[in-house]
Amino acid sequence: MSEKFYKAVLQAVRAHAPTTFEVSDLPLSVPQSQYEAYTHVVHDVGGQPDGPLDRSLHDPDPWEIYTHCTAECLAWRGYWCSEERRRRENDLGETIYYGLPYYTRWLLACTHMLVEKGLITQDELSRKLEEIKARQEAQK
Repeated sequence: MSEKFYKAVLQAVRAHAPTTFEVSDLPLSVPQSQYEAYTHVVHDVGGQPDGPLDRSLHDPDPWEIYTHCTAECLAWRGYWCSEERRRRENDLGETIYYGLPYYTRWLLACTHMLVEKGLITQDELSRKLEEIKARQEAQK
């Protein structure tokens, strides 16, 4: 890309997305409150600082392993990526996000994605859930 072309592109971008911060001398310093505002955005529910995940407290149930594998297979097939899964989890809102177990959030995000992208219909989903419920009742 030539310098002239780059400057033209940069000028066009600036015209459509003007600078929303004050230009200052480098190095750019950001007050702590402004940094926290940048790192805590509305759609980033799960991005709050937390301690390391202690995996020794929980052996995954088979459904959790299947959920993980299903999500990875959907990504491998190009239906979504881990960032989209994460965004869909965050979009659930704080109450649902913090009120559900980890892989339940994955399932809910996956379900929303499949329906929204037209890969399954609400009716197909409802029928499958009824089949599963009937199968579980029969096993009791």
